[in-house]
Amino acid sequence: MTTLIATIILLGVLIFIHELGHYLAARSISVRVERFAIGYPPRLMTFTSVPDGWDFRFFFYKKNDEGKLAWGPIKTKFISRPGRKGSGTEYCFAVIPFGGYVKVAGVIDESMDATFEHKPYELMIKPKWQQIWFMSAGVIMNTVLAFFIFTGLSNYNGKPVISQEPVINELLPGMPADVSGLKSGDVIVGIDGKAISTWEDLTAEIHQRPNQGINIAYLRNRKTNSVTLVTHFQLNPSNGDTIGVIGIYPKYEYYPATFTESIEMGAMATARGFGMIVLSIRMLTSGQASIKELGGPIMIAQLAGETAKAGWIPFLSLMALISCNLAFLNVLPIPGLDGGHILITLIEGIIRRPLTIKMRMAIQQIGMALLLMLMITVIVNDVGRLFGN
Repeated sequence: MTTLIATIILLGVLIFIHELGHYLAARSISVRVERFAIGYPPRLMTFTSVPDGWDFRFFFYKKNDEGKLAWGPIKTKFISRPGRKGSGTEYCFAVIPFGGYVKVAGVIDESMDATFEHKPYELMIKPKWQQIWFMSAGVIMNTVLAFFIFTGLSNYNGKPVISQEPVINELLPGMPADVSGLKSGDVIVGIDGKAISTWEDLTAEIHQRPNQGINIAYLRNRKTNSVTLVTHFQLNPSNGDTIGVIGIYPKYEYYPATFTESIEMGAMATARGFGMIVLSIRMLTSGQASIKELGGPIMIAQLAGETAKAGWIPFLSLMALISCNLAFLNVLPIPGLDGGHILITLIEGIIRRPLTIKMRMAIQQIGMALLLMLMITVIVNDVGRLFGN
């Protein structure tokens, strides 16, 4: 139950913020928002903005005119608010809480809405820069959300400073240090016969030995021990070089952070979130990582449940990282994503004429096919992990 609730909260917040960006951008350029939906159909309840109030509808199964059960409104109510102009926007909560969308007037996209009337409130007649502003607003909002979460956590936790003691504080499960029997609290005193006195000495020696056997001398309960292990490797995010790793973390000391320092750390953490994605793509394209390692909704649900049980700080950190992922994915120039819409708009701006409706629809359908293939891949990977394959 914790996993389910945590997943709904995690994805619900991220999707709501993303769609809120599109909604606010549409309103800022006077584009009519026809529907703001959280979740996937069928609709569960709707609030429609009308003159002098709101129209409320609740949906469930009921018998239709033919006597068959069909999904439809079972309760309607007019909520009076005299003086309201009413925008005509339908605010919708759907049954499946893992999605959402904003439908605006005059859009030709994968929704198969292939007509518009050249009205002043339609998106397609707005200047190209306004169209791009609307299309990029979701990505911007997800980035802003990640920045605010990281900044808030930085202010709450304080400024971390790595302790220079060569003491293992934490081990990554399954990594060489963990497999070899090293434990939290062990003090590293030597590597291949070279004395180690600081954490900086320790990382310098390990980083220059990727995929190599090393002998580590360490203190445990005031007794000197040694162990031989083979390092793993990873890419250095700063320069792309291959470095050696054994899966250990140092101790951190936290000091109160000023408002300015919190903002700086929030910005750096957000940049690192995007940097991790770029690094992952580089590893996938270079063959250093397998496409089988990609995760989807089931993996996100598992992580959401685990971090929720660990506390609100790990849970919010995961939310910020996935918000970075959502922003990065959506800005890619793939038809069907926000980045694909932006690319088409830029092309039209360059050639100074709109693409034909048939061409736009063909591009969007190709993009949706590619996205469907990706979704199938990550779901197959998720199912494989779920059953231990």
